Amino acid sequence: MKITVIGGGPGGLYAAILMKKQWPDYDITVYERNAPDSSFGFGVVFSDETLGFLDDYDNPSYEAIRRSFAYWDNVDVHFKGEVIRCAGNGFCGCSRLTLLQILQDRCQEVGVHLNFNTEIESVDQFSDSDLIIAADGIGSFIREQYKDWFQPQVDLRRNYFCWLGSSRELDAFKYFFRETQHGPVVSHSYQYEPGRSTWVIEMPPETWEGFGFGQMLEEEYTKVIEDIFAEELDGHSFITNRSLWRRFPAIRNKHWVKDNIVLLGDSQHTAHYSIGSGTKLAMESAIALFEAMKTNSEVPAALTAFERDRRTDVEVTQHAADVSLSWFENMGRYWDMEPLQFAFGCMSRSKKLTYENLRLRDQAFVDQCTEVFNRQVQAAGFDVDTDTPPMFTPFQLREMTLDNRVVLSPMAQYKAQDGVPNEWHFVHYASRAIGGAALVYTEMTCPSPDARITPGCTGLWNEEQRDAFKRIVDFAHNESRAKMCMQLGHAGRKGSTQLGWDKMDHPLPEGNWPIYSASPIPYLPESQVPIELTREHMDQVVSDFARSARYADEAGFDMLELHMAHGYLLASFISPLTNQRKDEYGGSLENRLRFPREVFHAVREVWPAEKPMSIRVSGGDWHEGGLTTEDLKELAVVFRDAGVDLIDVSAGQTVADQKPVYGRMFQTPFSDLVRNEAGVSTITVGNITSADQVNTILVAGRADLVAMARPHLSDPYFTLRSAAWYEQKNQFWPKPYLAGKFQLLRQSEKERDELVELKTMARPRSHEVIAPNEKLEAGVGPAKISS
Repeated sequence: MKITVIGGGPGGLYAAILMKKQWPDYDITVYERNAPDSSFGFGVVFSDETLGFLDDYDNPSYEAIRRSFAYWDNVDVHFKGEVIRCAGNGFCGCSRLTLLQILQDRCQEVGVHLNFNTEIESVDQFSDSDLIIAADGIGSFIREQYKDWFQPQVDLRRNYFCWLGSSRELDAFKYFFRETQHGPVVSHSYQYEPGRSTWVIEMPPETWEGFGFGQMLEEEYTKVIEDIFAEELDGHSFITNRSLWRRFPAIRNKHWVKDNIVLLGDSQHTAHYSIGSGTKLAMESAIALFEAMKTNSEVPAALTAFERDRRTDVEVTQHAADVSLSWFENMGRYWDMEPLQFAFGCMSRSKKLTYENLRLRDQAFVDQCTEVFNRQVQAAGFDVDTDTPPMFTPFQLREMTLDNRVVLSPMAQYKAQDGVPNEWHFVHYASRAIGGAALVYTEMTCPSPDARITPGCTGLWNEEQRDAFKRIVDFAHNESRAKMCMQLGHAGRKGSTQLGWDKMDHPLPEGNWPIYSASPIPYLPESQVPIELTREHMDQVVSDFARSARYADEAGFDMLELHMAHGYLLASFISPLTNQRKDEYGGSLENRLRFPREVFHAVREVWPAEKPMSIRVSGGDWHEGGLTTEDLKELAVVFRDAGVDLIDVSAGQTVADQKPVYGRMFQTPFSDLVRNEAGVSTITVGNITSADQVNTILVAGRADLVAMARPHLSDPYFTLRSAAWYEQKNQFWPKPYLAGKFQLLRQSEKERDELVELKTMARPRSHEVIAPNEKLEAGVGPAKISS
């Protein structure tokens, strides 16, 4: 077989090595446009885990790489004159040029042909190749030649960065955050060989433009950056190597394979340098391609298997990288935080490192971050121990005090008859209330019969419904410490549909009622065309909401929320995708918010002043032309000034052809923006499944409360179990359940110890590598090492 590799980066070279080792008779040639001793940038980063993979697949190259690595166990966050250290991270740095030369030498050892200083103008010159590996980098000409097939998507991110080196040796991976006269700057810095370190300088465009870097020569802006980081450089200067200003291109391709051509490395995918996975991804993809070739004897089958089996892993890493880079794009958002909280947010930014994961790595670091969080709780007037897990700290809104930060998210049950909650609802809400959640939401409850999503939705337009809800609320108040929140909403154009387990969002087979929206746009092609609300309709809707709010107060609810998300009636006014009105209720965001504000003011007027009110909003529509993050911020400020106490932030469900990006805690960034830029308390939602994630979100300051839906469906006692796991003996338990409390406490203590032991044993093996000078022992001393 003849294999041609275009591009002599780590991915292409490693693929050639693995295949030549396995099939010595294959004719494998690598073509590289640069010289063998040419490389841009300075160091590359691997984790312990990645080094293990390299050892498994080619021990000689692994040994050569291992001997060239500088190892560090610690990450230091330098912020506002303090250095916050987190140990136990296990990363290695190596010169990029050294890595390339090691792989080049290994290629020659196994018999791979190497051609340098060779420009390839067309893949047509390799018509006799059985396999062409296009590893020709970010600007891949092969990808561009067949872009109609590969369909690349290049998202050019907003921050500017440049790659510099220095002779200063570093004892840890260091984030140097600096406030300048033009805005924040950060350097991602690490040692990669004795006497050499990498410094990736990053800043938002406002800072970059303020300094005028775009009009400076390389030596001019290098001098300015040296002045900014003079203290950190400690007398050393920067080294340049085509250290040009760039914006990071996040690259994805719809297809990776065309005929016998396969994309590999940066031509196929990129991952932001802030998670140190670019080289890792390329070499792991080389391993995956090699495995596919081993398993499938024919090239087409092998390439199909490679793309099918590898894509998920790549997309998971890219998602983590996207979340990480977003944190740095918005680092100014966190600038007013205390250094320890800022550092925790930096460490947990990609969602791959969490409260519990970091605790295993460096308990001192997490304990100090927890203490900072609890000092803030104490400052709010609560008597809590400084080691209390954040999810078990109280929180107050107006005169309502919650025992912990766990919320039962509103979930439609579709079990009501004529809007009246029944025994199903009683059991559903009562069991979650005694299960320990501090705040229990009703499902979206409708202020009129024609406001319902389905015939099975609850309503609050008459006294029978009020009294049925009061029975539930009274039980929760008498038998638990839970507070009850009534969520009121009007389905709008998504109303008169089938039950959720039938054909969700589709019209009823019969008995449909008229539906309303901001504009006459059906949700689905087969949906009813909604009636555009007139002024008369608006007045009726406002009156209906106010009536329901009074009933909610009479039923004893502690809090009330207006649903302005998910494409329902109020949301249909807010989103430009569903509001095409030409009157004063359409057009600008200010106009689109006009009717939702009218409803809010009418409800706030009748809702008791001592009781809090929240709104549920969409942070985005997951669709081009929909709501933007700037819209979300403006919306939050408008309702903050109108008197809202809390904003419950989710996203999507506005239009049927949305394209959401799912993942763990995937909607938390919207809550983060509202809380830290608009200054409003928030609830976050969206694929949050564990107590660990709850604590991670809270300590990082990304939300004040955390709502969970599906975990509560499978375990009504999620909060009680979590309290036992964290040895929170003060968590309220109903008296009939106290025997279970003490048993669960004993059982959880044993299980936690066993799990910690197993996870500690399962950590990636350490590698004997060259350590930089002045390396501190991992885990020794407090997290804060200087100030």
